[in-house]
Amino acid sequence: MRICLISNLYPPVSRGGAERVAQRIAQELHARGHRVSIVSTMPPTDPATRRPLLREASIERVYRFAPHNLYYLLDDHRFPYPLRAVWHLVDLCSASSERCVEEVLRQEKPDIVLTHNLKGIGLRVPQAARTLGIPWIHTVHDVQLSVPSGLLLHGHRDHLVSIAFRNLYGMAVRKAMGPPNAVISPSQFLADFYRQQNFFRNVPVHILPNPAPSWDARSRRPVRFPGPLRLLMAGQLERHKGVNELIDAVRRLSIPFELHMAGEGTLVDFVRDLGREDRRIVYHGFVSMEGLRRLFAIMDATVVPSVCAENSPTVIYESFQAGVPVIASKIGGVGELIREGKNGLLVELGDVAVWTAAIESFDGQKDMFWARGPEITASVESYSLPHYVDTLEEIIRGVLGRT
Repeated sequence: MRICLISNLYPPVSRGGAERVAQRIAQELHARGHRVSIVSTMPPTDPATRRPLLREASIERVYRFAPHNLYYLLDDHRFPYPLRAVWHLVDLCSASSERCVEEVLRQEKPDIVLTHNLKGIGLRVPQAARTLGIPWIHTVHDVQLSVPSGLLLHGHRDHLVSIAFRNLYGMAVRKAMGPPNAVISPSQFLADFYRQQNFFRNVPVHILPNPAPSWDARSRRPVRFPGPLRLLMAGQLERHKGVNELIDAVRRLSIPFELHMAGEGTLVDFVRDLGREDRRIVYHGFVSMEGLRRLFAIMDATVVPSVCAENSPTVIYESFQAGVPVIASKIGGVGELIREGKNGLLVELGDVAVWTAAIESFDGQKDMFWARGPEITASVESYSLPHYVDTLEEIIRGVLGRT
């Protein structure tokens, strides 16, 4: 089968977990004998980058181009909000990316198109598949089709103007994209959110948790390393990810600890400077997947302190696969993955002191959780990549059968 996967970012150009998920899916489909092509973006460096050219061809064939917009999507933190608003409108209305994608689809002639995050590559892109009569399945990873910033902050109440804008924006997005033949949502939370926003009416919506990485967790010792409690936060270092709240919480701890932080974002300088002042806080910068595995091997827990509604964070699957429990904010779809006291702890959002208390409570159970490592790894067996792609192939066959 010929399959074309479209994603705003695709490794090695990456920001978060969604693009790692897309890559795992693409490579597993290729391993099963499907002809897989990718369409994604790249930063604009010269006029040639505006054309959709085959840039990489190792396992999957990767076409990249630089969308016509005010700036590249990974540079958004450098610009003020009024300019970002214009960027979102261009991303919504511009037909140039649609034409680029159509050019690739005419070359590759796929039987099915799979789309992931579209913000930054262009929300009109699916129209290229519709123009050519190619069935299309969309996977949602966040709330950006309804909330341009992608952030549903805890405790934040929208005023009437914001609600009216979101409703108008949602209507425009639905018109720009058109209806997919099927939708995949990694969490029930996100599926319910989009139903409430009147998205995907009369479209089959499948709840399919993200695939965990195919890691061998045997490198983790059966008994924990002696020393202080070791915590890992890996991902985007942004305010909405709860970086500030987590740091405030750990600095109140009455127990010895190490907080290891890995990733990139607008708070990198803040975290790096803090690490120079406080040796208990270690900043690793961006780490590769192999580097992440080595960090998991010595960690007592992964922390996900988000203050915005999360869908189904990839780092949770990765942590569980490594046998490492997760302490996470009880928000969005996170509670669908964590079983209290079995593979981690959920923390009610509120005062920073609540997080401090949760971490100190975990410290008293760290040896028990470490011993449960094999059970924690087993808890993601149903989220295995082969199981995910088995189900995805069933969904594809169903769509092709209907169309």
